[in-house]
Amino acid sequence: MIRLLQIEFIKLWNNRASRVLILSYFILLTSIALVAAIKFDIGPIKFHLAEIGIFNFPYIWHFNTFVTAFFKLFLAIVIVSMMANEYSNKTIKQNLIDGLSKKEFILSKFLTVLSFALVSTAFVFVVSLILGLVYSDYDELPIIFSDLEFVLAFFVKLVGFFSFCLFLGILVKRSAFALGFLILWQILEGITRGLIRWKLLDAETTERVMGFFPLQAMYNLIKEPVTRLEAVQTVADQVGEKINLDYQVHAYEILIVLCWTAIFVYLSYALLKKRDL
Repeated sequence: MIRLLQIEFIKLWNNRASRVLILSYFILLTSIALVAAIKFDIGPIKFHLAEIGIFNFPYIWHFNTFVTAFFKLFLAIVIVSMMANEYSNKTIKQNLIDGLSKKEFILSKFLTVLSFALVSTAFVFVVSLILGLVYSDYDELPIIFSDLEFVLAFFVKLVGFFSFCLFLGILVKRSAFALGFLILWQILEGITRGLIRWKLLDAETTERVMGFFPLQAMYNLIKEPVTRLEAVQTVADQVGEKINLDYQVHAYEILIVLCWTAIFVYLSYALLKKRDL
């Protein structure tokens, strides 16, 4: 497996565009620390973003994983481009001629997906831990290491999303079209939600049904964290509103995404096995 990973990372590092995108992605992950520096001092009004509690443990695990998940598109471009380059440069055919089986080829791509997800998760974990230790009002170990299920959900979310991108890269063969298909799929899920809600079910049941669709299932792993913030809850209480939402990561949501991951990897292999290269 190490040999397969080495082959993939050599290809990626020798591609200038992939190298720039990967470096940009990790720079953006680090840039979340800059949020702590945002301050507004206008006369008597003083606002420091870090002081409203977004970096408090354990809330920081929820907030940072939700926000940084939006940067995954950078690596999505790398993954679909990785497959497009295999076809355009005919390296996939050369790899197979050199003795690499189609199963090993897909395995090498999936190992790359896992590596991207694992490194990203470790990166976000370290950055969040440092920010929390610097800015959090709580420093007790049980509080620091509670809610780590959001970090696990972040990893599963990335693996699922990147596996989807891998499948699209193999299916379409062209990175621009693969990314276009990804956007189209997101639109189709939105249209489907609207049609189900309009013609068939109530809002709550519609959301449950949509939770089985791939992109929505991935999104559901980490719910929006803004309304969970203590300052937002306080304001809501003052105006007589009650925010009572479920922010937790559920095992069945992880299972749905893992099932989709397995489906995408299998379809990638089945498509490659059937296709005449």
